[in-house]
Amino acid sequence: MNNQPQMEKQSSKALLYINSLILILVWGTAYTMVGFTVQYIAPAWIVASRTVIAAIFLVIYIYSRGQKLPSLKDQLWLWYGLLGFIGMTAPFYLMARAQLHVDSGLTSILVGFMPLATIVLAHFFVKGEPLSWRKALGFIIGFAGIVILFLPNEFAFGIIENWRSQSLVLIGAILYALTAIVAKRAPEVSASVGATMMVISSAIWGIIWVMFTGLPETMPPASAIWAVLGIAVGSTAFAQILYLHLVRTSGPTFIAKLNYLVPICALAAGVIFLDEEFGLRTIIAMLVIFTGLFIARSGD
Repeated sequence: MNNQPQMEKQSSKALLYINSLILILVWGTAYTMVGFTVQYIAPAWIVASRTVIAAIFLVIYIYSRGQKLPSLKDQLWLWYGLLGFIGMTAPFYLMARAQLHVDSGLTSILVGFMPLATIVLAHFFVKGEPLSWRKALGFIIGFAGIVILFLPNEFAFGIIENWRSQSLVLIGAILYALTAIVAKRAPEVSASVGATMMVISSAIWGIIWVMFTGLPETMPPASAIWAVLGIAVGSTAFAQILYLHLVRTSGPTFIAKLNYLVPICALAAGVIFLDEEFGLRTIIAMLVIFTGLFIARSGD
């Protein structure tokens, strides 16, 4: 009988690691699936498809749990309508557009700039989160890693040819950071309901977006359609539910540590499934960015 609490603790810890591994795989392979899908489906249609499917999935999920969405007259929809655009529709589009020219693994590393940008934005817009010397040093080091990714492979003076596409990813990462700031100011609501409202709003923005792009000229292959379904149900809907579960059970600090492993997973998946290159410049940049992130968060 005395071993029962210990066994339950070990079982709970094992379940935590399993859920964390699943979340890392789902987040990491999302970049790979987008990198594959964008070869056959226009970025705007990828965004609309993944958000609409995810919205349907999440609505079914919350109502099956006895939760309800607020009235359309509720001001919460204004907040989460904004979050849906800056936190999903716009960055999803920018990154899909960028992945026409940028490898999926490299995209995931550039997105790693998001927590560093959040630290700087929080200094100006979030009370009680000043920019300490440690955070400033971490940001500078992390930004140096981003600069490395914009240099030619030979580290010569100049700039890489696809710098515009990489810049789109950085803009998307900054939008993610801005989303974190706006979310802190938004009225409180159940995490799952808030996530559903955000995805619904993003889906509406995505539908409006594709109305100005026209219908696809050809039907994409079945493999691309399955990839979109994987992105929608996996990284956009299921991952959000699992993310919220881990936040409740383990806290945001634990989740933040998982971000160190997502780019590694994305890099590996890109090399295995898309035959992407894995060069020294990418490794150095990733280590520099991670070092800056570690220093910035070492005081948390």
